[in-house]
Amino acid sequence: MPSAYLSLGSNQGDRRGYLDAAVRRLRAAPGVRVVGVSPVYETVPHGDGYDGLPPFLNAVVALDVDLAPQSLLRLCLEVEHQFGRARPTPKSARTLDLDLLLYGELVWDDPELILPHPRMAGRAFVLVPLVDLAPDVVHPVHKRTARDLLGDLPAAERAAVTLPKPPPCVAADTFRGVRVLVTGSTSGIGRATAEAFAAAGADVLVHGRRADTAGVVADQLKAFGGDCRPVVADLRDPAACDRLAVEAWDVLAGGLGVLVCNAGVDTLTGEAAKWPFERKLQELLAVDLTATMRLSRAVGERMKARGHGCVLTVGWDQAETGMEGDSGQLFAAVKGAVMCFTRSLALSLAPQVRVNCVAPGWVRTAWGETASMAWQDRVRQETPLRVWGLPEDVAATCVWLAGPAARFVTGQTIRVNGGAVR
Repeated sequence: MPSAYLSLGSNQGDRRGYLDAAVRRLRAAPGVRVVGVSPVYETVPHGDGYDGLPPFLNAVVALDVDLAPQSLLRLCLEVEHQFGRARPTPKSARTLDLDLLLYGELVWDDPELILPHPRMAGRAFVLVPLVDLAPDVVHPVHKRTARDLLGDLPAAERAAVTLPKPPPCVAADTFRGVRVLVTGSTSGIGRATAEAFAAAGADVLVHGRRADTAGVVADQLKAFGGDCRPVVADLRDPAACDRLAVEAWDVLAGGLGVLVCNAGVDTLTGEAAKWPFERKLQELLAVDLTATMRLSRAVGERMKARGHGCVLTVGWDQAETGMEGDSGQLFAAVKGAVMCFTRSLALSLAPQVRVNCVAPGWVRTAWGETASMAWQDRVRQETPLRVWGLPEDVAATCVWLAGPAARFVTGQTIRVNGGAVR
């Protein structure tokens, strides 16, 4: 995959929000892999018709792409349009500006696209963040590195590109004081979900099979201000699953307010991808189904006795429609069972406890990062939004379902799949 670099800028509205959203949108695009994002810098525009405009926030993103340069340019224009970019004049304020700086060593000049970007070598607000990511990348026309090009600029121009002041800290307290256990929360969807609850003020129990990995994630989540701790259990072992239910309830005073049964076996990547069908089925039944049932029943009964709580399970958006191949058969059987169990558990635990299932579609986890172009094309064809889902999309749905806004929702399966239908 060729390396490409994009410059991002915004000087209108929620500037940082637009930059962050643009990076998420790029991460979701089939055929694109975000491999680096620079710090965000602030620059007051001067001269050449820009005087009087609000300050810009700027960053640079490094990509590996399976797209031709023209296709990558069209993606940039689509993202700009999606976030409200208007072009009343060439030098007006803008919500979002995406410029294709470099595409490998390609030199290209036509009315639609010029590569490398014709003005990048003289722009400190481009070169400063580019040097953070790739100081030794060579400009294919000037034959000089990004570091050298930045050094050629006047010191005053370099000094004008500064790190912005952090915004005032507004405490997120939607889940302040709520204790949350997310199983399988050291990577992927589980980690994104744990981070989302921690960002909303929750005290999060980070579950994993290894103490060191779970401990690292828990320590990182403490930056949000909550009491985040690791818990360890191999959910293939029913006894370990039962111990986790007791430990998770007792480790933080007051029991659990939310349980997210996210843990699942990855049979698509690594050594597990080579397992025979029977081994994959055994592992999926043990972790994805049996552990979900044992843990949610044990914790759910405690929640019901206490008088309140929320349980979330994780299904699959194609479980009821089916998908060809061994993986389709495996996941349809196991995740379909989880979805059916969720509806019954919701009836058993009502009205004190709400129970719902989140069913992701094409979400860019470890497998999606390395999926072939055939699968990238399939994502485009089957998803009306034409992009991958991200772990953060599933996490946001979990936080909503567990929160007060979803107080009249129980026994439901919420598909997080960009509108995909089969």
